[in-house]
Amino acid sequence: MPDGPPPPPTAQKLRIRYAKRGRLRFTSHRDIQRAFERALRRARVPMAYSAGFTPHPKVSWAGAAPTGVASEAEYVEIGVTRVLDPAELAAALDGSLPPDLDILEVVAAATPNLMERLEASVWEIRLPGVAPEEAAAAVAAFLAAGEVPVERMTKNGVRTFDARSAVVGISALADTTGVADGKGAVGQDDAPGDAPGDGVSAGQGIGGRGDGHVERPCAILRLVVRHLTPAVRPDDVLTGLGRVAGLVPPVPPQVTRLAQGPLRDGFEVTASVSVEALSDPLDPDRAAAGPTTER
Repeated sequence: MPDGPPPPPTAQKLRIRYAKRGRLRFTSHRDIQRAFERALRRARVPMAYSAGFTPHPKVSWAGAAPTGVASEAEYVEIGVTRVLDPAELAAALDGSLPPDLDILEVVAAATPNLMERLEASVWEIRLPGVAPEEAAAAVAAFLAAGEVPVERMTKNGVRTFDARSAVVGISALADTTGVADGKGAVGQDDAPGDAPGDGVSAGQGIGGRGDGHVERPCAILRLVVRHLTPAVRPDDVLTGLGRVAGLVPPVPPQVTRLAQGPLRDGFEVTASVSVEALSDPLDPDRAAAGPTTER
């Protein structure tokens, strides 16, 4: 142990739900960590530190989304040396973070094992250029398959695993709001921060409006995926859909994590998939804190 007094003890743990949106979905998790650490310093949060010769702030990350994926449900836990008001911390930290990295909620940690409660994720995959009927047929074939082996390159080489076993539920629906002109310009349905030109051209659209614009097909997949080892990611499911039904999106898909948490009792595979499939992982902390806690 180094000479000198030990660091102040942890007086409170806080759990933070944040969103990764727009162009920041292309930011690596390590860069997200650095941005948070800088924001904690800017907001003058009284962080608790580990002991030893290389003390570091007590920050624990849970189930980070892959690079290239947006998320509305990322979680991190921090330790502080004095008791803070969660709402005040949320406002101060949100103001210190870059745009598109947004604090959604902060609660005092009153229960253990947040990581164990992140049992599954609800994902949304937008597929510009894919007809909803084609996506629905691929989903039916995927659900009917007993096993869907896919391959992924890992640091230990190519690994084969079953993408079907992790998928609790999957459904396909249509997004008919997007349009593209003859130059490939994006329509109003493109999320903030999406690069122009990643939509389909007029020749690939369906239906016309008579003003130089056409409605483009865009299927949306919603799926609930268990957090298993090895982890099954949305791109693995898309690979599986291509394997069982030949579904190959003409342009890169747009993937967003909508929720993380424990599966609700009674959720059925055949049900229409939504965030209601999962319980809020912060509910136990709110319940333990009492009815005065605000969301």
